[in-house]
Amino acid sequence: MSDFDADSIQLQRTIDRFVAGDEAALNDLLVRTSERLEKLTRSMLRDFERVRRWEDTADVVQNASVRLFRAFQATRPSDVRGFFALATMQIRRELIDLARHYFGPEGLGANHESRSDWNDGGNSSASQVDRGSGTLDPRRLSLWSELHEQASVLPDEEREVFDLIYYQGLEQTDAAALLGISERTVRRRWQSAKESLNTSLDGQLPM
Repeated sequence: MSDFDADSIQLQRTIDRFVAGDEAALNDLLVRTSERLEKLTRSMLRDFERVRRWEDTADVVQNASVRLFRAFQATRPSDVRGFFALATMQIRRELIDLARHYFGPEGLGANHESRSDWNDGGNSSASQVDRGSGTLDPRRLSLWSELHEQASVLPDEEREVFDLIYYQGLEQTDAAALLGISERTVRRRWQSAKESLNTSLDGQLPM
């Protein structure tokens, strides 16, 4: 039995407990989803470290947990595939909201001066790399927002593969097993999804 198979069995047991009314199981589902969201948030914001002057990644995850809690209460998935679909939808929405919050037309990042000497007190001896990391380019984070929005409208088969690999971190082999299709088909759909997204983003796919 592979690690993914064992993990899927455990996840299905947790889902079964939740569906049966065990509210403690909800916390396990939230923890699993929040951990993945945190990784994606850090990846998306790795070029925007100064965002932390307004909000820490942990706060983003906490806000998302509220969204996830409501979603799981309203729609209780009955299997692993349904769980991933629902969790991915909420993760995507949270990341879109995050991008808009900071760099939309009324966002904090778009309306606050980004100073290269933000964290060095104006010390001219600070490295150019450190000073440059203080630049908050709204165009860059806008690409991330557009990526998540475009991912949501991919053809169903491509979207599900993209969601499992990108948003849930599954290996292609594991995604194939979950969906009951060949790994070759997964590779084809994954590549097609990335090409479609890259075209939608004018060749500036931020992944």
